[in-house]
Amino acid sequence: MKHRLSKTGAWLRRRAENVLALMLLAMFLVFVLQIVFRYMLNLSIGWTNELSVVLWIWIVLFGSAFVIREVEEIRFDFFWASASNNARRVMQLICAGALVALFGVSLPGVIDYVTFMKVESTAYLKIRFDYLYSIYVVFAIAMIVRYMWLAVLAVRGKAPEAFDPTKAGSGV
Repeated sequence: MKHRLSKTGAWLRRRAENVLALMLLAMFLVFVLQIVFRYMLNLSIGWTNELSVVLWIWIVLFGSAFVIREVEEIRFDFFWASASNNARRVMQLICAGALVALFGVSLPGVIDYVTFMKVESTAYLKIRFDYLYSIYVVFAIAMIVRYMWLAVLAVRGKAPEAFDPTKAGSGV
């Protein structure tokens, strides 16, 4: 059962990466289209800028919710790297508790505000703001679930990985 769940999770993660790559491709193509229309055809089109911004919001929040792993998040490595396994577990537990509490407390207000925003829409494409910002609700719920799971792992005795400078790549 655990193997099947792990395999399904890996498949879903790859599909999330595919969706993220398609959003990035769409943003790039719209950006190129905007350049062609503005500088080659001397025509200004506003919907390309709007779509680029919408895609950027979705790329950042969708990617943070479903693609970026916990070990790829930004940390203060100075403290993290010098800490023992038990100290990292305690830091993980404190951080997870704080984030779950903050996202949890803000979630009802966020949902209320996002649903209220159905009365507004974007200027060019007329995308309702509740649809546009619904990704933040998904992001917040994903962060709550992720950090609850990391807290459970810390309580069970699994220490988060220590920073290994030999594995550092792109700065992530």
